[in-house]
Amino acid sequence: MRAIEMLSDEIPPLLHTDTGEKVLLWMDEFKVSHLPVLKHGNFVGVVSESAVLDHLNLDSDLDHLFDHLPRPFVLENTHIYDILLRMSNEKLSVLPVLSETEEYKGCISIYGIMSILSNFGSLKEHGGVLVLEMNSVDYSLAQIAQIVESNNAKILSSFITSSEDSTRLEVTLKINQSNLSAVIRTFERYEYTIKEAFQDKDAESDLRRRYEALMNFMKF
Repeated sequence: MRAIEMLSDEIPPLLHTDTGEKVLLWMDEFKVSHLPVLKHGNFVGVVSESAVLDHLNLDSDLDHLFDHLPRPFVLENTHIYDILLRMSNEKLSVLPVLSETEEYKGCISIYGIMSILSNFGSLKEHGGVLVLEMNSVDYSLAQIAQIVESNNAKILSSFITSSEDSTRLEVTLKINQSNLSAVIRTFERYEYTIKEAFQDKDAESDLRRRYEALMNFMKF
């Protein structure tokens, strides 16, 4: 999914003539802590709640409150994974989207991405969750998929977690079967380490918990 397909219909941009008071009112209304700012139709930057609160005179407009604003943005063809990385690294609740000629197209909110990911990660599909642990050099998605499919099952979604100070990986699989006994036995025959397995109702709640943990990590 690309940035242009993820634009919010609810969050409008501010104008450079808007006051600090209006900024805070809109942020409260839209439940965000960042908003894009336009000047004569051009994107000039992103204003944050914390930056506005640093100023005492909230009756002043943005032109007088700030000499310049940070300009984080992505282009309209940017993939959702790159958008997630940018928002996480810069701790943004809203990320502007521009065309190749830097025409403002709209913005993406963290809440909009969470909604998309809830479908993207197959949270609503019935099945079980399996967590494998392995050395990074041993990771092979092709082999993992082959093992799952040899048991007449399918991988609905997967994601990898790792840390910079470790060579170990955790691979979380959402599988379209709630009874994972046969799949687990096959993985064990291939000497995979099964860290966790969640079946039936436990599978749905665990994947949702992990998804929410990821979103909390991304929050600002």
